Amino acid sequence: MANVFTELKTPITGTYKQPTGLFINNEFVEGVDKKTFEVINPSTEEVICSVHEATEKDVDIAVAAARKAFEGPWREVTPQKRGQLMYKLAELCEQNLDILAAVESLDNGKSITLARGDVGAVVGCLKYYAGWADKIEGTTTDVAPDMFHYIKKEPIGVCGQIIPWNFPLLMLAWKIGPALCTGNTVVLKTAEQTPLSALVLAQYVKEAGFPPGVLNIISGFGKVAGAAISAHMDVDKVAFTGSTIVGRAIMKAAASSNLKKVTLELGGKSPNIVFNDADIEQAISWVNFGIYYNHGQCCCAGTRIYVQDGIYDKFVAAFKKRAEANKVGDPFHHETFQGPQVSQLQFDRIMGYIQAGKEEGATIETGGDRHGDKGYFIQPTIFSNVRSDMKIMQEEIFGPVCAIAKFSTEEEVIKLGNDTTYGLAAAVHTKDLNTAIRVSNALKAGTVWVNCYNMIHHQMPFGGYKASGIGRELGKEVLNNYLETKSVSVRLGGALFG
Repeated sequence: MANVFTELKTPITGTYKQPTGLFINNEFVEGVDKKTFEVINPSTEEVICSVHEATEKDVDIAVAAARKAFEGPWREVTPQKRGQLMYKLAELCEQNLDILAAVESLDNGKSITLARGDVGAVVGCLKYYAGWADKIEGTTTDVAPDMFHYIKKEPIGVCGQIIPWNFPLLMLAWKIGPALCTGNTVVLKTAEQTPLSALVLAQYVKEAGFPPGVLNIISGFGKVAGAAISAHMDVDKVAFTGSTIVGRAIMKAAASSNLKKVTLELGGKSPNIVFNDADIEQAISWVNFGIYYNHGQCCCAGTRIYVQDGIYDKFVAAFKKRAEANKVGDPFHHETFQGPQVSQLQFDRIMGYIQAGKEEGATIETGGDRHGDKGYFIQPTIFSNVRSDMKIMQEEIFGPVCAIAKFSTEEEVIKLGNDTTYGLAAAVHTKDLNTAIRVSNALKAGTVWVNCYNMIHHQMPFGGYKASGIGRELGKEVLNNYLETKSVSVRLGGALFG
């Protein structure tokens, strides 16, 4: 019998059975080459377990399964039934919220409170797209009296989806929700750092009643399995969330192969703007949440904080005090807000940016060092006296590090806010509605929050301008990313042409 399960334990749920195989055709299987890789607990730096690694051969098998399902049983499933299956999957996630959240915390290091929130959002997202399944509609158009014209929406086919490690379950839901409700089949690759929670969820796919091959979930490395998906000649569309540099590579692979359709949700360096008239206490709370939420491992994190000169000194002093109050530590302690970074690689990368900030002359207001002596923990870090040309102000750090700069006028801060290659998100803090709307409209970002931050919801489109991506996730907007438009013209009779 294949060795595709292992017994693990979490501090809040006790012992459970962890799938470690590749989920293909509704079954957990070993990889063709029987290769495995270790999964590390970022809180302890210890090995949790090993999972099977997908190679190009396994991608071929998963894609073939998805193709067979798309051309066969999935095509025969009615839109109403598709919605029911998705709703059932959401209910199973809801019923198993505790174990899914616990595995997410174990594997990713995020606080159990945030992990529970993520699973709740997974449930909401899947239910939302379950509701869309029977509402994909075409149109008719009147062109000529002897013709009948209609425009039809059809699924694209086999969708390759590659998700990141910062929100393993939530990004899975964002990807599979619109793909499945529109009638596509999926081969989804998890991040190599965080494969465990998706494999737990995979158990519920078969239980929910999905036909074999509709949703396949594989673990593997981006340079092997991710590259194979991106270049596969029988994958019709690829969707990726992650870094801009990898997004470019995926787009090139898609273009060089079968010119498959591509959507990319990439990096960010989002401005968080605080005007003199803002409610300082509220602004500080949201700015803190905007940068340190999920340990700063958030593509839309508000890492560039611009504060108007009239309140700058007061804001910096109060924000420093607030950041120092954040609870950093064991993700399974309910008071913990910030857990560890996901890996040694990310820890070293973030510490490198902190060193660069010091060397370029920025002032550390608080933090700047490792937290504790075990695990990939970094202190919440604030830089002040930061120039626009500094590395920490231009490049995505993806950790609990932010930079504060002073501004005087609205025109100045709009220019500063847009002075980046990215355009994922932004925020404006002010009591003046006119200011809020003017600045929001002037910022080149896919999402702008006013007097709040990170308020993402599955009904609202999410995605970026410029180097932050192509296409949108969430809302109704994402559905077109997974649909082909077909025009059909029917001659009803009359004189022969010519």
